[in-house]
Amino acid sequence: MRYDQEVTEPGRRERKKLQTRQSISDAATRLFLERGFDDVGVKEIADTADVSVTTLFKHFPSKEALLFDEDGEQEAALVAVVRNRDGRSIPMALRDHFVRAARGHAADPRFEVFQRLVLETPALREYGHRMWTRHQGALARAIAEETGAPADDVRCAALARFALDARDVIFDHADREKAADEVFGLLERGWAADQQS
Repeated sequence: MRYDQEVTEPGRRERKKLQTRQSISDAATRLFLERGFDDVGVKEIADTADVSVTTLFKHFPSKEALLFDEDGEQEAALVAVVRNRDGRSIPMALRDHFVRAARGHAADPRFEVFQRLVLETPALREYGHRMWTRHQGALARAIAEETGAPADDVRCAALARFALDARDVIFDHADREKAADEVFGLLERGWAADQQS
């Protein structure tokens, strides 16, 4: 969506679809957190959400996707961070974004349970990583646009990749804010030097 487009309220049909999707996602998340990913079947999730299995798969392409339902919102947020950084450098704006996310996760006790479920389930770990790194292209394009670089600039792609990979490094540490300072400080020094050359 373009940012200068007028945002309109969704119609009744679209609201119903969004409610159904949310109901399915909530049911899946609750069941997975209670019993584990491998011990919950798709039919049980559909029954819990009071939908058919066919309806479930209209909203989610796979069982793994049920747990990662904020893909579009995450990509939009990353792009917005680069475009609306209020004078901060791109690495520091991304650092602040990840620190805010880490603080939000720390305040929600369900996140640690969710994180543990993902890390202990190979299919979820792989799917989550694949979904997250898909944002590299959009993030790299936003960085290129903001810096006046060509759309296929390798430096912008590298910064996007490093920033996305930094999330896992940061979230693996007990002091996530300190980890973010160190990782993005390293990216900042390299990016600043590159921009001056």
